[in-house]
Amino acid sequence: MTNIIETTYDAILIVSFGGPEGMDDVMPFLENVLRGRRVPRERMIEVSHHYAQFDGISPINSQNRALIAALESDLAAHDITLPVYFGNRNWHPLLPDTMTQMKADGIKNALCFFTSMFSCYSGCRQYRENLYTAQQAAGNDAPTVDKIRMAYNHPGFIAANVAHVTAALDQIPAASRAATHIAFTAHSIPLAMADNSHYVRQLTEASRLVAAGVRENGYAFADWQLVYQSRSGAPHMPWLEPDICDHLEQLHGEGVRDVVVLPIGFISDHIEVLYDLDDEAQAVCAAVGLNMVRAASVGTHPAFVGMIRDLIIERMTDAPRPAIGNYAANHDVCPAGCCLSGRPGAPLPAAAQAPTLS
Repeated sequence: MTNIIETTYDAILIVSFGGPEGMDDVMPFLENVLRGRRVPRERMIEVSHHYAQFDGISPINSQNRALIAALESDLAAHDITLPVYFGNRNWHPLLPDTMTQMKADGIKNALCFFTSMFSCYSGCRQYRENLYTAQQAAGNDAPTVDKIRMAYNHPGFIAANVAHVTAALDQIPAASRAATHIAFTAHSIPLAMADNSHYVRQLTEASRLVAAGVRENGYAFADWQLVYQSRSGAPHMPWLEPDICDHLEQLHGEGVRDVVVLPIGFISDHIEVLYDLDDEAQAVCAAVGLNMVRAASVGTHPAFVGMIRDLIIERMTDAPRPAIGNYAANHDVCPAGCCLSGRPGAPLPAAAQAPTLS
């Protein structure tokens, strides 16, 4: 029996990337995303056209609000009464504004969930830096913030993905299902960044666990592979490969006729999933005659929402820290040198040592 112990947490903070909610937002949003990087204006304009296909509206904010609503309902059902706040790195509600509001509301100690399940600079450390900057902007008595661990191997995350892959396989004709390939996709990052994190190892393990879970559910398929999407760096800079579109063309060349694509590296079907998979990848498949079924991201699947609740409870109580597969539960407190950016000469950020972050 789990015993509730006294905790200092008085709020939950959901931190995410952010996205534009109209065409007038697109260029200011991209300027926020690319600030400090040497990205040509022409490339920024090219990316803005991706958003134009969706009237400038990225679904990420609405998807995060849906996740928050589902989490609030789940927490209430389990007698957890902590308020849930929402702040973004790149677009409204911006994290400094949220932190200032939390301070005004009298919040002292918050537990923070990043909408990222895998460890790397952009998915973990950069959010910690954002939190530190937001605390400085809020001034004295800003809330302290403890981050929830990366839960790539939590049974709830794996179960939600297994359910969505099996639902996708159900759309493949039964006679063809056993020859179907599964492509697990994640955001590509520079190799220098990947080398300073466990990003690839965690993604590979999560993909393996999902594939095993699908087979345990009685579904046969041919094989699976981890691939990448959404590369945005300079052509001369090495990033994680293979790209999903190259992989699809390779599968076709090998005689594969059906493929299921699961964006395991993303927790919701936001603009990069919609554009890079439902648009570009589907276009490649249409051109070569490959049948592609895109599995949904975890979104608000009850197993995923329940996982977030479990992660909150484990920080408030003596509850177990569930993790399956080949690795133990990830750490709560990030070491000082964890998930560095890999940029040449980049200093260790002050946030790495900030006493208000863990």
